[in-house]
Amino acid sequence: MKENMLEVLLYLFENYMIEGTEFEPDHEMLSVELAQAGFGDGEINKAFDWLEDLSEMCDQQGPPPVGGSSDSFRYFSTEETGRFDPVAQGLLLSLEQRGILDTQTRELVIDRFMALETEEIDLDHLRWVIMMVLCNQPGREDVCAWAEDLVIDGVEAHLH
Repeated sequence: MKENMLEVLLYLFENYMIEGTEFEPDHEMLSVELAQAGFGDGEINKAFDWLEDLSEMCDQQGPPPVGGSSDSFRYFSTEETGRFDPVAQGLLLSLEQRGILDTQTRELVIDRFMALETEEIDLDHLRWVIMMVLCNQPGREDVCAWAEDLVIDGVEAHLH
């Protein structure tokens, strides 16, 4: 049995969201499908909660903040530093400098990444979370397509 919320999220995105279909399936029907795919009820429910929280956070976002300094820098807490190694922090900074992430989407990525309940998290997992956040941004279909390529092809192919 697969016992990882991230695996459930990846399954959902690979099978539903990347295909460009609207993600409004019946939770009960989807739970049955996920269980048949080998996922446990606890992990399925955690993944649904994670996605619901993401959706609510995206709906609550207002316009990007005005002002601020381009010289500002986001410091990571001790807990965040334990999850975001320097390479992951560099990826977020690079995406923000290129205008792919704004301060709100960066914070959403950090929040959703921290909400993953798994010890083994790597740069590929962060890329998936970035894609999930960007693909839930209303009116940002262009960035969502870019994020899908980021996950499939890797960061280097898209930042140069």
